Amino acid sequence: MSTVLRREQLRSVGFGALGLLGVVAVWELLVLTLLADARIPSPAGVVGAAADRGWGFYATHFGMTLQEAAVGFGYGTVAAVALAALTLLVPALEPLVMQIAVLTYCVPLVAIAPVLFIVIGNPDEGQRAGTATALAALSVFFTTVVGTVLGLRSADPASLEVVRVFGGGPVRQLTKVRLVAALPSVLAALRVAAPLAFLGAILGEYVGGVQRGVAITLKIAQQNVDVEGAWAIGLGCALVAGAFYGAFALLGRVVTPWSRGAA
Repeated sequence: MSTVLRREQLRSVGFGALGLLGVVAVWELLVLTLLADARIPSPAGVVGAAADRGWGFYATHFGMTLQEAAVGFGYGTVAAVALAALTLLVPALEPLVMQIAVLTYCVPLVAIAPVLFIVIGNPDEGQRAGTATALAALSVFFTTVVGTVLGLRSADPASLEVVRVFGGGPVRQLTKVRLVAALPSVLAALRVAAPLAFLGAILGEYVGGVQRGVAITLKIAQQNVDVEGAWAIGLGCALVAGAFYGAFALLGRVVTPWSRGAA
């Protein structure tokens, strides 16, 4: 069975690599033909622009944004899981929690970002980082709340009954049964939420006017009409978001192997 799964994984990676090569080939072909007069750089130009900046450039600016995204991701995840668990212990709070989650999802981040920046305080480096962190936390809240609530409610009724028979109440059922049952759903939600946290941090940097971070590099590239540089940074963001998604997908395979078998 493991050999079959390994072959399927290798086949999936192979198809993914072929698909990526196909996208690059089509991109190069369009730049040379239909889009020759457009401001779209070639793949080689984008790679060259990325190489010219060097590792230190990306480590400095992407590192700052990743730090903000990670802190916001942590805050948002802890708050979402805690509130989702609270809805199981106090069902009357579920409508309020879900309304808050939907509100964070429906309000555009670009609209709430300036409000957060004004509320947070003075425009110093620490406060600007706080704006990016807050937006990162808001970005992950809805997805994680919904995924956690669905996961907690997917617990096996028979297992819950066993805990109840041995004198366990809602808290014991939550810690012994529901949280374990919810792990696949929670990790699936985090797989989507992690890239969103990175996007939220970038939007927060745009509003805050930071001196370091992905947003400032994009602003400079825009002001200098550095098309190849902007594309290089944008593709770097895509790679980071994809790495987050893949990391949580791998974590889900390792931590919850039973869910893979069920799928």
